[in-house]
Amino acid sequence: MKQILVLGAGLSATSLIDYLLKQAEIYDWYIVLADIDEKLAHKKIKGHPRGKAQAFDVADSAAIDSLLDQKDVVVSLLPARFHDSIAAACLQKGIHMATASYVSPALKLMEKEIEAKNLIFLNELGVDPGIDHMSAMRVIDKIRQKGGQLASFYSFTGGLIAPESDNNPWHYKFTWNPRNVVVAGQGVSQFIKNGKYKHIPYHQLFNRILEREVLDYGSFEIYPNRDSLKYRKVYQLDKIPTIFRGTMRRPGYAAAWNVFVQLGCTDDTYVIEESENMTYREFVNTFLRYDPGKPVEEKLVDYLNLDPEGEVMQKLKWLGIFDNRKIELKNATPAQILQKLLTEKWALDPDDKDMIVMQHEFEYELDDTMYQITSSMVYIGKSTTETAMAITVGTPLAIAVKLLLTGQIQQKGVIIPTKPELYNPILDELETYGIKFVEKELIV
Repeated sequence: MKQILVLGAGLSATSLIDYLLKQAEIYDWYIVLADIDEKLAHKKIKGHPRGKAQAFDVADSAAIDSLLDQKDVVVSLLPARFHDSIAAACLQKGIHMATASYVSPALKLMEKEIEAKNLIFLNELGVDPGIDHMSAMRVIDKIRQKGGQLASFYSFTGGLIAPESDNNPWHYKFTWNPRNVVVAGQGVSQFIKNGKYKHIPYHQLFNRILEREVLDYGSFEIYPNRDSLKYRKVYQLDKIPTIFRGTMRRPGYAAAWNVFVQLGCTDDTYVIEESENMTYREFVNTFLRYDPGKPVEEKLVDYLNLDPEGEVMQKLKWLGIFDNRKIELKNATPAQILQKLLTEKWALDPDDKDMIVMQHEFEYELDDTMYQITSSMVYIGKSTTETAMAITVGTPLAIAVKLLLTGQIQQKGVIIPTKPELYNPILDELETYGIKFVEKELIV
């Protein structure tokens, strides 16, 4: 009997656990789900005879050592900062590992030893990273196989609210980690366009957006991801003239979010003293010129040259940043204060559904003719627990674990899903869940 240890019983664990328990009946597996919240782990196992819930504290190294005994593979759904210590323990004990997270520098340093021990450490097998790699590489390899030369590659992903649940002026709700949304894009974004390197500083990021239509789901705007250039190596596109990756939102989001960027509300590097006694109105006012004779709204409009009756101000008013309501968050950073407000206003309603949107655009030359392929996917969640985000993170990872345990992965070492032996079976099976890409090709 193969033993699978899953660390973390959070939202993305639901689809993964359900999948593995079903497969356990077929392949004679046993799943141990460990989480600091043992009750939550029991809830996810649902009393299944092939599963067991167990309490687990990632800070307890002795507990990690004990949990790993007799396991064949460890699936870590813990926050990414814990993966390296789990990976080191798996390496020491000679156990395969799988995560949905990016390959860390520390894991890269372990790569030779992982290969030497004939182990498989699967990474980047969620939605982004994960499904983005697989769906892009399937098209890129298809272009290469027929002799095409890639000239440009654009890739966009967004975790959004489904149209039927879109009932606020931002057309956005939290479907994943709120903190990642608040601090998104900080630093310098870089990509290459027609052979020219482009660098966009954070304070200009939300002014530099693209616009796209996706299938029958209307318009989206895209702001650049932090580093598109590294994907040249990931996809073996070292000499491609144009490569750009971005994050998708509904139109109007970027202009309104840019207000917070320009004010400094997304800064997470310092603490505001006595923030618990401050109101949201006072919080906004701390970033504006001292002028007791002018209301906060007027000062903000003057500072950022906003239309006082325009869409941006309507979004801000709806959010409640001008309210005389206490923040009640002690010694908080600006980003933490903003996150607290957004978490209240952008929470999913009980019957809401979320949506994953992904689109790739490829231009390539073949026989002196330029072609364009657009590959698009939209997937809508089932509920606030079976969200599109959770399903598209947990399911590809679960399928990859099945491939590993059934001996279908020949490559050893630190692996991401850019090879056909991984992306073909995973994408094919994802289609049975309705996670399917629609391709359109035309001559340009």
